[in-house]
Amino acid sequence: MAKKTGEKYQAIIDAAVRVIARQGYHSAQVSKIAKEAKVADGTIYLYFENKDDILISLFNEKMGTFIETCRGRIAEAESVEQKLYALVHTHLSQLAQDPELAKVTQIELRQSNPEISEGIGAVMKQYFNLIDDVIREGMEKGVFRPDIDVRVARKMIFGTLDEVTTSWVMKQCKYDLVSHVDPIHNLFLYGMKGK
Repeated sequence: MAKKTGEKYQAIIDAAVRVIARQGYHSAQVSKIAKEAKVADGTIYLYFENKDDILISLFNEKMGTFIETCRGRIAEAESVEQKLYALVHTHLSQLAQDPELAKVTQIELRQSNPEISEGIGAVMKQYFNLIDDVIREGMEKGVFRPDIDVRVARKMIFGTLDEVTTSWVMKQCKYDLVSHVDPIHNLFLYGMKGK
């Protein structure tokens, strides 16, 4: 199997996002992805074992970039409040810029089989760790209450961002997703702040 890099690999990943977003994962045939990527059907099998492998690779690639962008923006922020804002803003703005990817991650990925869930688990753990780090830093610096259960707070933060994005996708991305950043940030901040 070819190394998972290069122009053709990237073209297949990007084509898969478009095809899956338009047709749904179950209707997205490998031949349609190949045609969209402008490669021969057989070329896909040089890079991927099957359609599940395409979806796992697509998610890991795109989410890996997503996490690196989040990590970079959080690192640039000086205060815990700004780090929390950077997390919320980066999450929503990145998906707002790519509605097709948002549709794949919010809808199609959820309807997949257990192998796919397992295949994306390591990348999701990286994102959860990033959220945990912001929460822990907030607790250590006295910005957030010291008695917060980090796992519950992370589920609250990720769950809210995830649900807001899913609702936006279900409404055909017809409104400004980024307009939710300030109200969500304030909700998290004042819900976790110490007295």
